[in-house]
Amino acid sequence: MNTTKTIARPIAAQEEAQAAIPAARQPAYKPRKKTQSKWSNWLIGLILPVVVLIGWQVAGNMDLISKNLLPTPYAIGSSFVDLAKSGDLFKHLKISVQRAAIGFLLGGGLGLLFGMASGLLRRVEQTVDPSIQMLRMIPHLAITPLFILWFGFGELSKILLIAKGAFFPLYVNTFLGIRNSDAKLFDVARVLEFSRWKQITRLVIPSALPNVLLGLRLSLGVAWLGLVVAELMGSSEGVGYLIMDARQFNQTSVVFVGIIIFAAVGTATDSLVKFLEKKLLRWRDSYKG
Repeated sequence: MNTTKTIARPIAAQEEAQAAIPAARQPAYKPRKKTQSKWSNWLIGLILPVVVLIGWQVAGNMDLISKNLLPTPYAIGSSFVDLAKSGDLFKHLKISVQRAAIGFLLGGGLGLLFGMASGLLRRVEQTVDPSIQMLRMIPHLAITPLFILWFGFGELSKILLIAKGAFFPLYVNTFLGIRNSDAKLFDVARVLEFSRWKQITRLVIPSALPNVLLGLRLSLGVAWLGLVVAELMGSSEGVGYLIMDARQFNQTSVVFVGIIIFAAVGTATDSLVKFLEKKLLRWRDSYKG
């Protein structure tokens, strides 16, 4: 008992001495702050585009570049405003987004289903995967003339071309996500007597979700690229048609407007999937850089 009191006295004295130190001199613990906020990251990302746009405008005003071949940002902005006021911009954009959405839902949905079937069932993989891999190697531009011969220049050929591009990224990444699942999880599931449905919903899907979301991002990007090819090959509506029509009349600024729209909408869809990744994969501790 005396030994315990002897040990406790120096500890108590140490605590009293620490409390006597002025608050300013005590090494106060501060929670770790984020080095960069969301707004600062967004502003940093704008530095390079703003510098390029300013240099581009200055070079155009000084006649260092041809305004017919490379119109200034101000001229492109004026064309954008004119198209928006006339309503042509939103009409063509609406049609393009509808085409891309239908093609993506068709191709991406089938890619997700076939990827899950091939990943879960080895017999399906042996039957389907060789043919799918062979079709995956066919470039968009190589199959476009065949689609025109089969389906003409109508909406069906464009939607199928978009669906063809959207299918493969989701198929491959879903298949890899399922096959990369830890086999020990399935051993535990058998011990717990999980049904097949419980294995899929509680083990397979959460484990494969990072790959599936990656496939979703790639699939959306390829679908948007497929839309460009589909609309440039022959169309009377859409952003691709807007670009081709402007090229015929040598309206380079309108061509740039169409290109910027493709880039902006594609970036917006990619950012949406990245937002879903942050929400659905909060449990994953990954390197931030």
